[in-house]
Amino acid sequence: MTAIGIVSPGAMGSGLARAWRAGGARTVATVTGRSVRTQGLAAGLELVPTLSDVVAASDLVVSICPPGAAESCFTDIVNAAEATGTRPLIADLNAIAPALVVGLAARAEAAGLAFVDGSISGGPPAPGSATMLLLSGTRAEEVAHLETDGLRRRVVGPAPGTASAVKMCTASIYKGTAALWSQALQTADRLGVLDVVLDDLRESDPGGVEGAAGRLAMAGSKSGRYVAEMEQIAATQGTAGTSRELFDAMAAVYGRLATTPLAQLSPEAAQDLDDLVEVLRRMR
Repeated sequence: MTAIGIVSPGAMGSGLARAWRAGGARTVATVTGRSVRTQGLAAGLELVPTLSDVVAASDLVVSICPPGAAESCFTDIVNAAEATGTRPLIADLNAIAPALVVGLAARAEAAGLAFVDGSISGGPPAPGSATMLLLSGTRAEEVAHLETDGLRRRVVGPAPGTASAVKMCTASIYKGTAALWSQALQTADRLGVLDVVLDDLRESDPGGVEGAAGRLAMAGSKSGRYVAEMEQIAATQGTAGTSRELFDAMAAVYGRLATTPLAQLSPEAAQDLDDLVEVLRRMR
């Protein structure tokens, strides 16, 4: 595969595009109708006017968008393939439940399109980074073998849904833990015991306390998209028989954070916040 379409070129999508481009692939995207922030993140990429142009130019189309938009994004890609008479391989790299992925794979097959399930662990890839791309499906090896810089790849099974199952489990730890820290420290702050709580936590988890400001700032800035991801984790856990209530509650936590001033910051701005008191103030 020599041409890869990125839908869409936000922070992660643009990072993936640059990683594959460094390996020799042509990468294309569109920012038509997208925010000024996304347009800035996509600076330097090969841009075309429409999604149909992206699909028509690509051997592989990668869907990487907020979890709540994953299904509609997939539909748009399939419709664009039909409209342009092209048959690209579709790789869905969104943080969604395995059951949803299986449904998307069936729809792709019905449309005559091949499908690969994928998930990402880590931040946007950059030269020399250790971001991991997990893949599953009968054509997963083709995506794994693409040359890249800053993106590790691992095929975890032959069936769509497997890679997303891994993501749902790891994200429940990473983002669930951030939600727990957020709830605990906001409560301590409002009850006037923050310093004592931090002293106690520092004895058992000094690294956790040291990184709390940055971790909570980033989680807060992404809280809007995390709501749907927590709902996908809840659905995954419910299907697995481990009950979904905990992550339905996590979705509520991020839903509340999404209404706070902290959520108005971009992740790029949030990453500069290192004062925990200021972060907690912005969470009010």
